[in-house]
Amino acid sequence: MQFDSLADFFNMGGYAFYVWLAYGITFLSLGMLVIHSLRQKRKVLIGISKKIQREERLKENRSTK
Repeated sequence: MQFDSLADFFNMGGYAFYVWLAYGITFLSLGMLVIHSLRQKRKVLIGISKKIQREERLKENRSTK
């Protein structure tokens, strides 16, 4: 579809509210998904790191006895 002006593009043939709302909801949802995934990844990596440290301390305690 070709638009005569930039205003026509933003108006989207009278359906601007629905079109831009759909784009907004889509990008907001994707952004929230990315942020949530990054936070979860960080939590998992921290948990793994703590578990490794606990296991190393247990090995050290067992070897000193």
